[in-house]
Amino acid sequence: MKKYNFYAGPAILPNSVLIEAAQAISDFNGLGLSILELSHRSKDIVSVFDEASALIYELLQADQEEYSVLWLSGGASSQFYMTAMNLLDPEDIAGYVDTGSWSSKAIKEAKLFGKIEVLASSKEDGYTFIPKNYAIPTHLKYLHLTSNNTIYGTQYQTWPDSQVPFVSDMSSDIFSRPIPLKKFDLIYAGAQKNLGPAGVTLVIVKKNILGKINREIPSMLRYQIHIEKESMYNTPPVFPVYVSLLTLRWLKARGGLDAMANNNTEKATILYNEIDRNGLFKGTVMKEDRSLMNVCFNSMKPEYEKPFLDLCNEAGCVGVKGHRSVGGFRASIYNAMEKDGILVLIDVLKELERKYG
Repeated sequence: MKKYNFYAGPAILPNSVLIEAAQAISDFNGLGLSILELSHRSKDIVSVFDEASALIYELLQADQEEYSVLWLSGGASSQFYMTAMNLLDPEDIAGYVDTGSWSSKAIKEAKLFGKIEVLASSKEDGYTFIPKNYAIPTHLKYLHLTSNNTIYGTQYQTWPDSQVPFVSDMSSDIFSRPIPLKKFDLIYAGAQKNLGPAGVTLVIVKKNILGKINREIPSMLRYQIHIEKESMYNTPPVFPVYVSLLTLRWLKARGGLDAMANNNTEKATILYNEIDRNGLFKGTVMKEDRSLMNVCFNSMKPEYEKPFLDLCNEAGCVGVKGHRSVGGFRASIYNAMEKDGILVLIDVLKELERKYG
């Protein structure tokens, strides 16, 4: 039976990427060696990093003189403190918007390095919407947002105009749509949603915002060191970067970010339409803030939950159970999820309606 992978992360990757990555584990570039055993200083691996970074610049239309692309380890969670450590002195104030678990964790970590103002929050309403129309004080050292909230299923559809440096965690929707990069001074994303396997974190940082704080920063946590060493200050996560390169090639061949946005919008629209139509289910967030990546919904009655998940398993739809902290259901429909997987899940929703509606 074909499996349709709706897990939130580590998440689905294109099948062609998996096939090529598997080949590289046994023999990379016809060298007779696995990519897992090659020196990161070898020309073959350096070329992987160079091409991957070049594709980032191309897909995001980024200026190489203005921005640096970094491939770091530690996951996006390490960026919760690394951003603050590099940008915030103890007397400085940064502004955060609380839209879910990951933004609240970022707030907690940033408080270790400076003063934090929570400009807006949807916590009291169960993180069911994206706060809007809040003031962004000009005294802030930077503004931090989480672009897509994997657990709760909300996503920024428009970006605020910020007069202060703008930082965003884009782990869950990076490369799913075009972004106005010039609005941002630093973005970061764990690879394991739309880019590659767990183990590497992409950071894109505007060079001129660095080197403006007084604290001492350990070398491994200083962006400027990683820029100077071209992401090879220490042995980097070579294989995850290689798989990310394969995904970036796939993205380009499929038409780039405009094509991804059109495809993702179509997939999400037909799935949300069925959830809204079907009397046994309901969406969990305000329609205007619904994520195109993580479709979160509940059953109208608790007794429908197990039969629905059983039907999902029978149809090959895996990973539909919601995050343990909120329950319900979540269908993560990242770039590599094809439309046929969405249609199979829709059939499951309809089948439950036929049985219990």
